Amino acid sequence: MIKAVIFDLDGTLLDTIEDITDSLNAALAADGLRTYTAAETKLFVGSGVKTLLERALALAPGGEGRYDSVRERYLREYAARSTVKTRPYPGLERVLEELRAMGLKTAVLSNKPQGDALKTAGHYFPRAGFSLVVGQREGVPVKPDPSSLLAMVRELGLRTGDCLFVGDSDVDMLTAANAGMLKVGVLWGFRPRQVLEAHGADYLVDRAGSLLEIVKELNS
Repeated sequence: MIKAVIFDLDGTLLDTIEDITDSLNAALAADGLRTYTAAETKLFVGSGVKTLLERALALAPGGEGRYDSVRERYLREYAARSTVKTRPYPGLERVLEELRAMGLKTAVLSNKPQGDALKTAGHYFPRAGFSLVVGQREGVPVKPDPSSLLAMVRELGLRTGDCLFVGDSDVDMLTAANAGMLKVGVLWGFRPRQVLEAHGADYLVDRAGSLLEIVKELNS
């Protein structure tokens, strides 16, 4: 019996790539470093800010030793840009409302810094009624380590078998697998079908409404 659906944020609930790209490029350009397209930036995201910047700097001539300055600027730029071009993926606001109407809890687990996760989830889904929104916090391992996901399940008063985890990346599928949780891969996000299949997605969906169908099927 599914009692909660826990979502990744970037690439799953929100299309954030333009704001991330603009923030990254502003931070890199300030240090005279190369910038990236949104398509290139998609390959860097998913494992938190540290990995995003390390991947970008590794391909930027002269990027060695610039991590600290670029990180400081990136965090400042993203705080200012996080709700400029970002948009919810179609149909998800309705799905979140219907899940609540069905009596399910909803929550968010992101590798985005905690403050940014709270800000963007609250800004774009003000009526979602998330039980928890958890982002990256100092000293806590990021996904695919399952520690935060398992802690969320305990805080919700549930078991892993009561929950679905919904994400768009290999990191998300591995996180759910490491927690022993059913995995739903969305095909509108930052990684292709092949990546989700290769990392063990139990379900693949190409429209938001399919999430409701999966829940109803499992609870029938």
